[in-house]
Amino acid sequence: MTVSLRLIALLAALAGLAACGGGSSSPPAPPSNLPQPTPLPNPPPPAPTNVNIDNPTLTTADNSPVSPGDTLQLVWSDDFDAAQLDPSSWYFEQGDGSQYGIPGWGNNELQWYLPDSALLENGNLVITAREETSNGKDYTSARIITRDRFAFRYGRVEARIRLPGGQGLWPAFWLLPQDFAYGGWAASGEIDVLEAVNLGVRGNNTVHGTIHYGGEWPSNTYTGGAYVVPTNVTTDFHVYAVEWDPTEIRWYVDGVMYLMQNAWSSTGAPFPAPFDQNFYILLNVAVGGNWPGSPDASTVFPVTMEVDYVRVYSGEP
Repeated sequence: MTVSLRLIALLAALAGLAACGGGSSSPPAPPSNLPQPTPLPNPPPPAPTNVNIDNPTLTTADNSPVSPGDTLQLVWSDDFDAAQLDPSSWYFEQGDGSQYGIPGWGNNELQWYLPDSALLENGNLVITAREETSNGKDYTSARIITRDRFAFRYGRVEARIRLPGGQGLWPAFWLLPQDFAYGGWAASGEIDVLEAVNLGVRGNNTVHGTIHYGGEWPSNTYTGGAYVVPTNVTTDFHVYAVEWDPTEIRWYVDGVMYLMQNAWSSTGAPFPAPFDQNFYILLNVAVGGNWPGSPDASTVFPVTMEVDYVRVYSGEP
């Protein structure tokens, strides 16, 4: 009888605690009229590094041809030692060429060019090709040019470059006319100092030099040559150069001449047209296109082209 009374008293005490909100019952809900916290806005995107300028100043150089034994005179250079690329020297292309009426840059290329895919790092220009979506394309890269900023005729142009490797990659160092004096491409010419495709695939270590000329597309033509570089172009820097005279163009890798051309034409004027005008410099890495084909499962992204310097020289007057 005594135990039963004690048990009843204990149960009553526990019931009292529960009624007062003690024990394991849930806390009361907050009033519904309290203000709700405002979500934090997304941070703004980083400011672009490479921004084109309006109304750049064009500098031209009418160089003397280079002869054996000449003391070369430096007339223009970029050693890429600054904090960022100079927009008074370089124009940063963007897009897929549609703005010029040539989607895919006329070659069915697969990349969308972004200005900030070309940056300066450790004293080098670094162009990075990535597998990422941008404006309906699956790849991004960069193409920088000196159009409307610097153009030259004759002399020597060279760059020290480490090239990217992989199926579907197409790095280039080349020249186009500042003014298309003899008509549309390729009646006004194109000089490819260096092109390469699919480097490292099945041991490929070949670079190409080419000129495009003749009539406007599709009546254009081209001639050129290839060179197997003795050491790996995707791990080592090499100097790629052209010496350009009024009636002859010569291609070099590390001082070794592997190609000479002295016959070309243009429907716009007699020889030595079209290669008697000022041309500007281009550096880019294309992804895919008619020549290399598309990347495949073996292609590793991101991949970079590094440029130590670009220099233009005149021969002795």
